[in-house]
Amino acid sequence: MSHKIVVIGSSNVDFIMKAARLPDKGETVADATFVQAFGGKGANQAVAAARAGGDVWFVACIGDDPFAPALQEALLAAGVHVDYVFVRQGETTGAALVMIGEDGQNYIMVAPGANYSLKPDMIRSLEPLLREAALLVLQYEILPETLYACLDLAHALGLPVLFNLAPARPFDASYLPKTTYLAVNESEAQSLCGFAVDTPQAVERAAQALLDQGAPTVLLTLGAQGVYLASADLRQHIPAFEVEAVDTTAAGDVFCGALAAALVEGQPLPAAARFACAASAISVTRLGAQPSVPVREEIEQFLSAHQKICCVIV
Repeated sequence: MSHKIVVIGSSNVDFIMKAARLPDKGETVADATFVQAFGGKGANQAVAAARAGGDVWFVACIGDDPFAPALQEALLAAGVHVDYVFVRQGETTGAALVMIGEDGQNYIMVAPGANYSLKPDMIRSLEPLLREAALLVLQYEILPETLYACLDLAHALGLPVLFNLAPARPFDASYLPKTTYLAVNESEAQSLCGFAVDTPQAVERAAQALLDQGAPTVLLTLGAQGVYLASADLRQHIPAFEVEAVDTTAAGDVFCGALAAALVEGQPLPAAARFACAASAISVTRLGAQPSVPVREEIEQFLSAHQKICCVIV
């Protein structure tokens, strides 16, 4: 049985500034610390799945700028296969500007660059790769038509899909039945449901609304409150550990990547979510997206050291 995870999505260069507080509009905050790292939701989730023990193949487009070789080397060092990371001549690699305050909260602005060169015809050429996969992982930092092509092809092949609707953007909800697992935070759920997801009652209502729209299984991440799981025969809230957050930038990506690795291993959804929560909790105690991603041994040690089910996810 295949345990191959295919992640299709974005890959970015992150330019990170961390300061005592985030600036107000029109304000300059001095004395920040600068870090350059690699990110992008697709790449982050691929790295998280690989470090959590998955056999991960990443599909993305990057530019031919000076960052591209180091980006691919970083993916390889994390254990990610890069055979389908396409270099686009004359284009720039996607980039993100990240500002982080002392409490770990952040502002992020993304320039997609070569990420938007990943087109539906390229996706259709991936059928041989997807036929060998156990799970497809998707996010929303690629073109909508490319995302829909991924969902169509996976559905035609009977391939399970973990779709993280992040960032929140207009999405054709008729595609929800073509997902297997839908991972959303409160704002992403709101974009689909049309109402604020800001109370425990609203969380349950949103989960049911997403199921009613056709999502087979919903994982609604709730920041420091953990994650709520919902399907036709499951309702379970997994509470969060208290950890000291340094940078929450990639917490949701780490959750999704680690979740993918656990699901492919055959862990039941609650256990897989608990494993993913532990990975996410570790990640927010570190600066940067991919540099914050824990390896399998760290996740298992964290779980052994903590009896409570846990996560800190944004």
